[in-house]
Amino acid sequence: MALPDMLKGRLTLPVLASPMFIVSGPELVIEQCKAGIVGSFPALNARPQSALREWIQRIKRELAEYAAANPDKTVAPFAVNQICHVSNDRLEADMAVCVEEQVPIIITSLRPPAELVRATHAYGGLVFHDVINQRHARKAAEQGVDGLILVSAGAGGHAGTLSPFALLREIKSWYDGTVILSGAIADGASIAGAIAMGADLAYMGTRFIATEEANSDERYRNMLVKGSADDVVYSSLFTGVHGNYLKESVAEAGYDPDKLPQGDPSKMDFGSGGKSDKKVWKDILGSGQGIGSIRDVPKVGELVQRLRDEFSAAASQFDQVTTPYR
Repeated sequence: MALPDMLKGRLTLPVLASPMFIVSGPELVIEQCKAGIVGSFPALNARPQSALREWIQRIKRELAEYAAANPDKTVAPFAVNQICHVSNDRLEADMAVCVEEQVPIIITSLRPPAELVRATHAYGGLVFHDVINQRHARKAAEQGVDGLILVSAGAGGHAGTLSPFALLREIKSWYDGTVILSGAIADGASIAGAIAMGADLAYMGTRFIATEEANSDERYRNMLVKGSADDVVYSSLFTGVHGNYLKESVAEAGYDPDKLPQGDPSKMDFGSGGKSDKKVWKDILGSGQGIGSIRDVPKVGELVQRLRDEFSAAASQFDQVTTPYR
């Protein structure tokens, strides 16, 4: 196991809540951290760009106040996601704010950014980079990232196609940094499974869309609550990169979810304009395959306690089942 010192003793569950476009805002992140899991949000969610510093300062202030008033509680650090792509014209300015505010953890996506790693390490922060295969993992490791987020088959949003069993075990054979596993992890038993496989943390996103503090509407939450893995489609049409989306939202947007053409990677656009004609994430809704276990919309604190109970039960069961074979 390679849990960073920053996280030791600061988690109630080995979970990093993934940053989700539109959905993840200060309210969600604050409650996730209060519950003892790492909360995160994409820098691009803060619009206009000047709002990013306000968001970060609010999160830091409210978590500090909560920790001071509740010294017996475990309060986790937070993370900000940076999209390292040529079309993200906010990257330099957003990262400058994160450095000035000393954001504890930076999550990077797409290009492994050596300069962001150096800037984050300069103030003692951590960098976790998401990858979908061995090639991407090795490139990120060469840049000195502190951890790899393995976005396996079944994960929400931009996801890979490799089984988590294959991807995790191959990377663990040569990588000794922090390993965070993603892919249809939506309950406490799945978290326990990720840890049993050798991950240091589980990466959970979709389950938190269906919480009271998430910036998600009733339509989105209802689709998750009534849905199952069969209601998720994998397509590159909408962003140029393959991802998992709710079939019902794809159909409502006027597409046939069973006959989607391939997307064009050159059309990827993470510009700061926030164009209203971009329907992905707003109308075409991302979702992991683990939604079969989502049946309600609780508060974050209630959900995390439930996950802890499920995690403990799964760990106990695992111990009982494996004892005869030791």
